[in-house]
Amino acid sequence: MEMERITTALLLAAGTGSRLGPLTDDMPKCLTMVNGTEILGRLIDGLQQNGFKRLVVVVGHLEDQIRNYLDGVSGDITVEYIVSLPYRTTNNIYSLWLAKDRIQEPFVLIESDLIFESSLLKNMLLPDRVAVSHLLPWMNGTTITTDRSILGRVKTINLGSHSMKKGHNVYKTVNICSFSSQSWKQISKRLDNWISAGKVNSYYESVFAEMVDEGSLTLQCVNFDKDKWYEIDTAEDLHECEKFFSHKKGRLSIPRPRDKEKGVLRLKQA
Repeated sequence: MEMERITTALLLAAGTGSRLGPLTDDMPKCLTMVNGTEILGRLIDGLQQNGFKRLVVVVGHLEDQIRNYLDGVSGDITVEYIVSLPYRTTNNIYSLWLAKDRIQEPFVLIESDLIFESSLLKNMLLPDRVAVSHLLPWMNGTTITTDRSILGRVKTINLGSHSMKKGHNVYKTVNICSFSSQSWKQISKRLDNWISAGKVNSYYESVFAEMVDEGSLTLQCVNFDKDKWYEIDTAEDLHECEKFFSHKKGRLSIPRPRDKEKGVLRLKQA
């Protein structure tokens, strides 16, 4: 039987984005402009193009700005908010844990500092998948190894600088995952354990890594073309991202403010 396509997304947008300061001193990271358009605007465009109906957003730092922005561009997507009060002293594991009682259906988890082509989401609309990319020099952070030389199931999830060692079956994670209801139940239980143990400053990838290692979480890799996405953590990343996409005309669509009378999100090609 064909699986139902996912129409719910969870966006983690509570952090201060301190590495992108001073831009983020007075603005949430997800509202940073890239070639004239907010990161969050491009994300909403991608969700709309792929038929998403519900967006749950974990907010914290300057949350009112995110609410006000989404009110103008969300269109037919129902937006719900979860407020992380201790966002300054916690990490993304805590934001994910906060969503455990609000989402019961299959969903796509997305970080709020990603720029990517909307078409790439199409293959993430089925559950228990993880977006990965071939390694490039600018990339850092978490990688995965697969169970064979070509893209397959995730064999290990590797955190830290040592994880960036190249290999024929080593890929960079793109910080987009999808989960079935059953997988999410198991992840939620494990998140409870970690938070109860006071591990609020950990990364949720550590939980996923633990579960993959023991066989309680199975994820299928989905390839994100290395030339069609970028992750923005620092001012240098922002500069490089703008150069990266400046010559890719027509690839990234730019949302404009919604016509509230008609409820339509008008789009322009970058």
